[in-house]
Amino acid sequence: MPSTALTFPDRAAHRAWLASQAALPRGFRVGATRFAFVPVETPKPAKMTITLIALERPTESFAAMFTRNAFPGAPILIGRQRLAEPTLGAVVVNNKISNVCAPGGVATAERVCAAAAAALGLSPRQVLPSSTGVIGWQLPAEAMLAQVPAATTALQSASILPAAEGIVTTDLYPKIRRADLAGGSIVGIAKGAGMIEPNLATMLVYVLTDLDIPRDELRAALAEAVEGSFNGMSIDSDTSTSDTVVALSSRQVPCPDRTAFRAALNRVCADLAEDVVRNGEGVHHVLRVRVHGAPDAALARAVGKSVVNSPLFQCAVCGNDPNVGRLVAAIGKLVGVVRPGLDLSRARLTMGGHVLYQDGAFRLDPAKEQALVAHLRGAELYASVAPADGLTFAPPIDFPPHERAVEIDIDLGCGEAGSTVLGADRSHEYISENADYRS
Repeated sequence: MPSTALTFPDRAAHRAWLASQAALPRGFRVGATRFAFVPVETPKPAKMTITLIALERPTESFAAMFTRNAFPGAPILIGRQRLAEPTLGAVVVNNKISNVCAPGGVATAERVCAAAAAALGLSPRQVLPSSTGVIGWQLPAEAMLAQVPAATTALQSASILPAAEGIVTTDLYPKIRRADLAGGSIVGIAKGAGMIEPNLATMLVYVLTDLDIPRDELRAALAEAVEGSFNGMSIDSDTSTSDTVVALSSRQVPCPDRTAFRAALNRVCADLAEDVVRNGEGVHHVLRVRVHGAPDAALARAVGKSVVNSPLFQCAVCGNDPNVGRLVAAIGKLVGVVRPGLDLSRARLTMGGHVLYQDGAFRLDPAKEQALVAHLRGAELYASVAPADGLTFAPPIDFPPHERAVEIDIDLGCGEAGSTVLGADRSHEYISENADYRS
């Protein structure tokens, strides 16, 4: 669960909390600029934000993990090369267009990096590009190059909030998490709402720290944190072509306890992962599925993913309907394919602490059904509302009212391994958002 149990009565309270978490670590500046343009592929007005994350001086301590999607975006191709560079000085991010398989995509991304480098006094190879948004469209190169100076002028060292706001697309709100440690800090931001089942390392995450962590240790720590957080979540089972997680250290504060640093980084990433799920397109409920008693961790995670990715179970949860037969079916479907013959006679399932299945049979009655409905309703972020224009759905809130989740515990009863997976329900709003995404 998140490191805090937060409840927000309104958008203003949430914004005030974000601001309280947003102080930048030493040695960093961020800036953003927003501009209008017309996509080549669809001649209708659009808006894009360019966000710069810049170090006061280039660092040799940087890490990144990228999608395993076999059609990666141009920034992913460039980013993999940047990992071999001796230092990194900045990240340049654009939203609206993801620059995936677009004509001249790599060359355009490199031009944007070169423009940012010139404005910051860096080499182009010291700038890492990131893009998110529509797949297949071309970046508006000339418009972006013209706007880089404005993003540079906007650089400031007080708050990461402008960057958290600048990288979003269909997100309802920006996401920031922090940990303070040994006189320094770790501060992370994330973008992600749909096309989310990371296989990392359209999700973008940037984690900044002023704690002095050498490159090799930072890369190992980031891999560990990603595996325990972002790789354990799914909103819709679609792995983006642009998934990126970046960690940068300005190395300005000694870090005497590397174990404490890894624990803090794990927590920041875990909190951001839950924020991404809670902020997912049309998400009404977060699902937290704890699987244990498995013969190995890989099966435990696969079972959890099968549950959170089941359309039938997602729809039931959205309607506050404890149709737990769909839960059992999702588990059995996965196990029957990847581990046929596995003995599940000792399996035990609970939801909200209520036993659903034990000793080979369901344990349901009218009172328990009512308790399960109450648990689902208690975790609901908002109720569906009719579309105002007859065509599209719009959520009635743009902040997270609470951090509760539908709590599911699955004991397979056949081993010692476990895994926790985060997921979400499937709503009318999700369908509407993705039916109308480009139009």
